[in-house]
Amino acid sequence: MAEENLEQISKQAQDYYKETPVIILGSGASAAFNMSGMWGLSQHLTKNISPSDLSPQEQGLWNQFADLLENKVDLENALHQVSLSPVLTERVLMSTWNLLVPQDLAVFEQSLREPGLFALGKLLKHMFRSTRNELNIISPNYDRLAEYACEQENLHHYSGFSHGYRKHHIGKDYLKCARQVNIWKVHGSLDWFVNEKGIISALGNVEKIPDGLKPLIVTPGIEKYRNTHREPYKTVIHESDDVIDAATSYLCVGFGFNDEHIQEKLVNRCAKEDAKVMVVTHKLSDSAKKFLFEGDIKNYLAIEVGGDNDKSIVYSSLHANPIYLNGNYWSLDGFLNLIM
Repeated sequence: MAEENLEQISKQAQDYYKETPVIILGSGASAAFNMSGMWGLSQHLTKNISPSDLSPQEQGLWNQFADLLENKVDLENALHQVSLSPVLTERVLMSTWNLLVPQDLAVFEQSLREPGLFALGKLLKHMFRSTRNELNIISPNYDRLAEYACEQENLHHYSGFSHGYRKHHIGKDYLKCARQVNIWKVHGSLDWFVNEKGIISALGNVEKIPDGLKPLIVTPGIEKYRNTHREPYKTVIHESDDVIDAATSYLCVGFGFNDEHIQEKLVNRCAKEDAKVMVVTHKLSDSAKKFLFEGDIKNYLAIEVGGDNDKSIVYSSLHANPIYLNGNYWSLDGFLNLIM
């Protein structure tokens, strides 16, 4: 029976995969490489930001914010509940960058030692065995792991900027390439910066923020909605919306379905247009379960970890009850065994 179930799940995954899914990378995809998530970032912010040189009002705001985090309120909700001053918001942004960049560069260095590190790279290379000349990744993550995965397999990638040491914001067709991976980073990237005159550029693997520049990453909370109406986010979100609208299949990796920019489009495509969605993650979030099981989604396949890492729980629109499988199919590495 277990073998029959595995065969059915594999066939469903392959059927969805044949439609060249848009890949959506969530924080879980980066957590697999020891990148800090929201909880780690929360701990870092409370330990490393001091408001002691600011006004009493700003100190009060920060203490209120830190108390929420200490009481296990998640970072996004805490930033919605407490409206930090521009100075504190900038400190959050800078501290976030300083936490994530060393982790990001450590993964890059690891990839130099381990040529097959990224399952995502293997997946993209396999997808290009078709007649497709363009693939799309959408991600709210700031890190460059998707870019590193492309380069692992010698694949040309575009993420909103030209190539070189100092990159300029430019349209995706500025270079003609036989095959291209578009990486739509809706909340910015660790290598995006803006200067005091508002000029946007992207710099390679810099280890510290250059003088006169500010990172272009959207921190959680109210600021996220304010900033995403500006460039380069505005263009990136518009392009990612078009990509979601045009697709008939999606592969969500470590995505918690907590990002409104992406989720609203997915709900409409999957509930109203019968598009197909695959979810592979360590643990399905409450939002993911609500999306899959309460949102009139007709074509879905979701896999999370079972009792231990060598077991998987599968939820399929073709089966009334969860299916329990021996083997790791919940990670992207494991999932590739179902489709390749």
